[in-house]
Amino acid sequence: MKLKVLIVAGDGIGPEVTAEAARILRSVAEWGGHDFEFHEALIGGAAIKAHGTPLPTSTLDIALESDAVLLGAVGGNEFNSLPPDRRPEAGLLQIRQALGGFANLRPAFAHPALAANSPLKPEVIDGADIIFVRELLGGLYFGEPRQWDREAGSAWNTMRYTRDEVVRVARVAFNLAQNRRKKVTSVDKANVLEVSQLWRATVSEVAKDFPDVTLEHQYVDAMSMHLMNTPRTYDVVLTENLFGDILSDESAVITGSLGMLPSATIGGQVNLYEPVHGSAPDIAGKGLANPLGAILTAAMLLRHSANLEQDALAIETAVRKVLEQGYRTADLARSEKDKKMILSTQAMGKQVHEALNEIIDKRQAMHAV
Repeated sequence: MKLKVLIVAGDGIGPEVTAEAARILRSVAEWGGHDFEFHEALIGGAAIKAHGTPLPTSTLDIALESDAVLLGAVGGNEFNSLPPDRRPEAGLLQIRQALGGFANLRPAFAHPALAANSPLKPEVIDGADIIFVRELLGGLYFGEPRQWDREAGSAWNTMRYTRDEVVRVARVAFNLAQNRRKKVTSVDKANVLEVSQLWRATVSEVAKDFPDVTLEHQYVDAMSMHLMNTPRTYDVVLTENLFGDILSDESAVITGSLGMLPSATIGGQVNLYEPVHGSAPDIAGKGLANPLGAILTAAMLLRHSANLEQDALAIETAVRKVLEQGYRTADLARSEKDKKMILSTQAMGKQVHEALNEIIDKRQAMHAV
């Protein structure tokens, strides 16, 4: 397997967590005899400081030449005074649009070892395993016209979707459901928004091509409540851009920390992978960041860009094993027992690496027999 991976660590804790994810990927390549070629480039605030722009042309060029892009995080309070189109977040939106990925996959899952971390009761989250399919290139975030008229004291954004945009992301959701529990929940606000009426009608049309998958519709306000009350009843959740952003972040309470959640953006010329947690500038450089979201993001990279399903599963198993052994980063420590097992970012990455090494060794021994 040959794979060209661009690492854009970005800002805040991005460089710390991507370093651990990259170490895992390099080990997988070594163990499997794969040819993984790694490159690094700047994005976000780091790129603004070096080049005056959140997405330099050089970064975009090498991204488009890659097979996958692994991103850390962007953003920082020092850039808040800049116009929106010059802030670090603009670089993230621009690279997403340029790479063409229209479907953002965000898992939300309950780790038994982290049951106490969730504000929800253990019996509510036990067995919860959801994947959000969020449309990423349309809706309010990209719709035109958009403006803030400071003199008039008014601002406006445009929520806009075409039928084709809905069809392509809906097909991603239904295809995923066929390999899971065969259920899609489509989220909209069709009782108020014409855009949502288009969304609901189009998703219902696509569902006819997948008779083995059950489709249900939920209003976004009701869904936000159901996620907290009955998360186990959901499998694949299909949403437009804004609703997906909010609901997938809300679902972090199922896992217990945003630091645990990976994501993948697929469907375009090059897939983009990034943990959900953001740049967390207040803890950057202190060794407090949780690298598990980035490491699980690396597993998604292997699954969706390299078709290395067994290696992806091995990484996920290694993370689960480390948590079951009681190891925690600061964001995961709740009890006094947890606080005695707190590891730094690098130390947690090392534990996952060692657990993965054991899993790979056992797998190779079995194959040898």
